[in-house]
Amino acid sequence: MWYLTRSTGIVAAVLAVATLVWGLFFSARNTGTRLKPNWWLALHNYLGGLTLVFIGIHMLVSFLDTEAGLAFVDLLVPNSKVGWGIGWGVIAFWLFVIVVLPSIARIRRRLPRKAWHAVHLVAIPAVVLSGVHAYQSGSDSMSVYFTRGLALLIGLAVYPITIRLLGIAQRRRAAL
Repeated sequence: MWYLTRSTGIVAAVLAVATLVWGLFFSARNTGTRLKPNWWLALHNYLGGLTLVFIGIHMLVSFLDTEAGLAFVDLLVPNSKVGWGIGWGVIAFWLFVIVVLPSIARIRRRLPRKAWHAVHLVAIPAVVLSGVHAYQSGSDSMSVYFTRGLALLIGLAVYPITIRLLGIAQRRRAAL
């Protein structure tokens, strides 16, 4: 169960970063012209849904692992019994739910574009908190492979955020 818990968490983290990267490249229109925008959006939506599925599997496996000692409520409500490491993961889960559910077509059409965009930006702190969760609660957080993998994921997430912010700043300067 230990391996299954860790592996589902790692897959969920990789999917979360991939979803973030695809979304930022797509929103910055840095995806090129070979593939249609609908393809990029569909891939982004698919990765977001898959991220939420793997987070759910990670939570289920953690609950089923008797050595973890997690109650069902511990997976849904951060509390002092399980500590901050698990608590950050719970908060990240709810942030991912807040980001993914309004992206369902029926709900998205009813939201004003600015509200949907503001809700979607919550994905950035959700990815950050999932990294904090992995670092604080993972038993292998001090291993070389883990720290290198986490650094790689952080770098992959920061790069498109930086490009997106530089593009926004450049457009604002040009408008002045």
